[in-house]
Amino acid sequence: MSTPRTPAAPGTPQDRTTKEGPTPVTETRKEPTADRLAGTPPLLEVSDLHVSFPSEAGPVKAVRGVSYSVRPGEVLGIVGESGSGKSVSSMAVLGLLPESASLRGSIRMDGRELLGLNDKEMSKIRGKDIAMVFQDPLSALTPVYSIGTQIIEGIQVHQDVDKLTARKRAIELLDLVGIPDPHQRVDAFPHEFSGGMRQRAMIAMAIANDPKIIIADEPTTALDVTIQAQVLEVLKKAQDVTGAAIVMITHDLGVIAGFADRVMVMYAGRPVENGPVDEVYYRPRMPYTIGLLGSIPRVDEDERRALTPIEGTPPSMVALPKGCPFAARCPIAVEVCREVEPPLSTPPGANHPVACHRSHELSEGGGDNLLDPATIYPVPPLPEANEIELLPRDERTAVLEVDGLVKHFPLLKGAVFKRKVGVVKAVDGISLEIKQGETLALVGESGCGKTTTLLEILDLPTGQAGTVTIFGKDARGLKGKDRKDLRRDLQIVFQDPMASLDARMPIGDILAEPLKTHGWEKNRINARVPELLELVGLNPDHSDRFPQEFSGGQRQRISIARALALEPKLVVLDEPVSALDVSIQAGVLNLLDELKSRMGLSYLFVAHDLSVVRHIADRIAVMYLGRIVELGESKDVFRAPSHPYTQALLSAVPLPDPQKERVRERILLTGDLPSPANVPSGCRFRNRCPKYLQLNADEQQRCVSEDPQLHSLAPDHTAACHYAEALAVV
Repeated sequence: MSTPRTPAAPGTPQDRTTKEGPTPVTETRKEPTADRLAGTPPLLEVSDLHVSFPSEAGPVKAVRGVSYSVRPGEVLGIVGESGSGKSVSSMAVLGLLPESASLRGSIRMDGRELLGLNDKEMSKIRGKDIAMVFQDPLSALTPVYSIGTQIIEGIQVHQDVDKLTARKRAIELLDLVGIPDPHQRVDAFPHEFSGGMRQRAMIAMAIANDPKIIIADEPTTALDVTIQAQVLEVLKKAQDVTGAAIVMITHDLGVIAGFADRVMVMYAGRPVENGPVDEVYYRPRMPYTIGLLGSIPRVDEDERRALTPIEGTPPSMVALPKGCPFAARCPIAVEVCREVEPPLSTPPGANHPVACHRSHELSEGGGDNLLDPATIYPVPPLPEANEIELLPRDERTAVLEVDGLVKHFPLLKGAVFKRKVGVVKAVDGISLEIKQGETLALVGESGCGKTTTLLEILDLPTGQAGTVTIFGKDARGLKGKDRKDLRRDLQIVFQDPMASLDARMPIGDILAEPLKTHGWEKNRINARVPELLELVGLNPDHSDRFPQEFSGGQRQRISIARALALEPKLVVLDEPVSALDVSIQAGVLNLLDELKSRMGLSYLFVAHDLSVVRHIADRIAVMYLGRIVELGESKDVFRAPSHPYTQALLSAVPLPDPQKERVRERILLTGDLPSPANVPSGCRFRNRCPKYLQLNADEQQRCVSEDPQLHSLAPDHTAACHYAEALAVV
């Protein structure tokens, strides 16, 4: 049986293979600032903060006794599951909570008490001394004003400068955060910026008045890994320029490992572990923290293992249970845990405070009546391979074959008389194959054509260029009953289960719907629904409940059950775990692995999280601007990525290991994905390619004039690059 992993302790030698390849544009920060800041007085002090909201069921105790401090130039990371109180505590610091909220405690900045200040007084502090970078920049930016106008307004509110001076400052800020052609883009509107550029514009606005503190609330959650790496680098650059302290709120433990100096883990509205990043990651003493670290799929792992799911869900903040709120989910809870809530204190032998009655019993290696943190969670074994999975790949039957698939959309102009002015090349000639019992992952940045490829396959189209062959049948020749029968064997699980499940129907009816459509008898349906709920680990007695009565992870299990109702052969998974907390995500990924082996399923798995892909996929296809640029077995592509785009993607994936993150080299891509309506000539990646800059003039000319095709690098490993060369980046 495998056990959950925590990162290797500091000082452990790291095996790293280096080869000649693209020179990284930048590197991650090297050493934490904790030693340098020792003795420096705190800039922000939050003490015993409590926040509650009224509700019909009673007061919602969103924050319960949060205390932390941040010194100048320091980065504090706050992590935890959804609903743990991370964002509410930051909104309290900024004075942005609704009037109905009840607050008590203390929030001091430079010794000045902020709690109790009215909105007029806080308005002088917000944007000047304390700035905020919100999770969704499109919602935070006003759509009817240009980016420059909004930055200028923020400057003039807090500084006595004229509009011309403020505009010059706005252009400087946009240039500082990496917005191309800032003199022109300063007059652009938010909808004219990509997601990454909007987030960079938000950072420019945040640092406009040289704030002392920057609060970043999930600033990289909705971004691709390449854009995430750019945004984190911009935040670090902004900190270097302003000298600000940063409070980084996120659920991504990899981001915190490489960016923060200290980390505070929150659960049920209060801190449960708090200390230097290295100390918390390498020597966690709270079972919740240990579970979070064990539940993360890692892109740097060669050996496949089952993930550590944290069973259950966080408690209701209206009716908290007696004792430790984590006791119902904790693998080592004892009677005292269910009776008394543990205080946040430093146990004997530890160097940081923990809220756990048994933290003093946790010690690496265990022994002498001590518990080894690596073994406290029961980790399920990997499912045994079925007969199909034991066969060599070339002896298995293909369930999906895509050959030269093209999907172009006309670009029209004109209000009354439409005329074609261009073509959007969403999918521009891709070929792939999925065999029985195999998982193929389709990865790439937003806008690369992944979703369009899925829609073309699922729609069983008849008019596109290229062919889609499913279970040996050409989709172009299918009509009526044949198309309906084929759909029974081809099912999908969507990204957002709440949007894909009918909120007006109980889950029993939702699961029965596809069975009725395909003519199952009532008795057979009534027997099948409980089977499906048991299959995905849910209680069959809950079939009369509605989707909103389940947690996010449970709703995704219902979606999986619905997809499996007709016993399909191929399941398309469109970002199935991206909306879930990591602890819930682990259970869903383990379930998908188990169902694949038990039912002989094949998966087409679309994701932007390469750590998840590394865990679940047998083969991987990397897409860029409508084309597949690298294709091969997962272990080969991750171990020796050969296309510069794949290398940049993998180098941008954060690792939940502080030591590794500090020495890793990033290959930062410049700019954003080009428009598929204006595909560059020759190699479509050359405008962002770090390797292109190292080539001589003749080699560069080949990239400009000749479109590279997929060619073999090794058995079952191809790449579309004239100068493909393996480079270890993980």
